Amino acid sequence: MTKGRLEAFTDGVMAVLITIMVLELKVPEGADLNALAPVLPGFLTYVLSFVYLGIYWNNHHHMLHATQRINGAILWANLHLLFWLSLVPFTTGWMGENHFSALPTAVYGIVRAQGPHSTLAAAIGRDLKGKISPILYAAAIPLAFVHELIADALYVTVALIWLVPDRRIESRLNAETEEAKTAKEAKTAKTAKDAKDAETGTTRRDG
Repeated sequence: MTKGRLEAFTDGVMAVLITIMVLELKVPEGADLNALAPVLPGFLTYVLSFVYLGIYWNNHHHMLHATQRINGAILWANLHLLFWLSLVPFTTGWMGENHFSALPTAVYGIVRAQGPHSTLAAAIGRDLKGKISPILYAAAIPLAFVHELIADALYVTVALIWLVPDRRIESRLNAETEEAKTAKEAKTAKTAKDAKDAETGTTRRDG
C-alpha cells in the first residue's frame, strides 16, 4: 500500500466520523434563545470533538509526509488509531446528552488519550507538548468524578496545546526537498558540461 492510499483511506474515515457527529446534533425545539439551552451541551461537545479530529488529521498528514515507506506495522498502527477515532461520535454524543456527567466525561478522556499525540511526539522528539498531554489526560479522567468542569477544562487545554501543528517535521521535509533540488541541478549542470566537453573534443578531432 502506498502512502497516498493510506492517507486517502484515513481521510475518508475522518470525514465519515465528522458527518456522523454533525447528524447527531439535535435541532432546538423552539425559535427563541431559551430553546438553545437543552442542546448547548451537545453542541459544545461537538465543537471540542471537531477540533480534536482536526488536530488528529493535521498531525496524521505531517507524520505521513515524514514516512519513507509503509509496512504492516504502520498499517496496524493506523488501524489502531482509527479504532479509537471511530469511538469519537459515541463518546461525544454520550457526554453531550448527559450534560457532561462524570462517567461519560471520564470515558471521553480515555478515548482522547489513545490519540496520536504520543506517536507524533516520538516522531519529533519528546518535547513539552508530548510530555504534558498524557499528564493532563491522566489527571482529567479521575478529576471528572470530582467535578466534570475540571476535566472539561483540561481537555480544552490539551486541544489548545496541539491546535497549532508542530512545524519541525514540515521544516525538515522542506530542507530535504531543497537539498534534493540542489543535487538535481548540480547533476544536470555536470551532465550538460560533460556533453559540451565531448562535443568540443569531437569538433577538434574532426578539424
